[in-house]
Amino acid sequence: MFRSVRHMIYDLIEWRSQILSGTLPQDELKELKKKVTAKIDYGNRILDLDLVVRDEDGNILDPEQTSTISLFRAHEIASKQVEERLLEEKSQKQNIDINRQAKFAATPSFALFVNLKNVVCKIGEDAEVLMSLYDPLESKFISENYLVRWSSSGLPKDIDRLHNLRAVFTDLGSKDLKRDKISFVCQIVRVGRMELRDNNTRKLTSGLRRPFGVAGNFLC
Repeated sequence: MFRSVRHMIYDLIEWRSQILSGTLPQDELKELKKKVTAKIDYGNRILDLDLVVRDEDGNILDPEQTSTISLFRAHEIASKQVEERLLEEKSQKQNIDINRQAKFAATPSFALFVNLKNVVCKIGEDAEVLMSLYDPLESKFISENYLVRWSSSGLPKDIDRLHNLRAVFTDLGSKDLKRDKISFVCQIVRVGRMELRDNNTRKLTSGLRRPFGVAGNFLC
């Protein structure tokens, strides 16, 4: 309910700014006012508030100057329009849910859970550890990289994530399971000086990313 009302308020704010700009032609301005009043009536309905009776131009009818029969007919028309809108949105939501369920049923997805325990590699400087899934036959990666920043001391840069370096590779569908081979690839990128033996402070560089190592293991 909150999300629905929030979206309606955003729409009303945008439409209000368009009306106040004074740049719209008369026909577009009239149509926009109808959209505004329809949105307000719809919002009042889903919030169980009173329905405001309006004329064809969207102006609120004055009960002191409008007959009882005219007010009743206007109220009946407005109620019918709001109910049709509710039924239309309910039908659209049901269709979306049905299509979503059918899509998931037709293309089941799988996931791969990875828990990084340690990086046993003598690097000497900070490093970036990238893990991803790779198809060796097509020579391309089939997933995003899971990145872990590793310090020169042999611990994660984010020490709060120690013993909690976990990732899930999601949305692996039936197409991926039909691949002849899938490899889990780990790439190590050294971050620091150009040369590890560079001790000259004048030539000292920092923050350079250089490939250091790679390893892989076949999953299937």
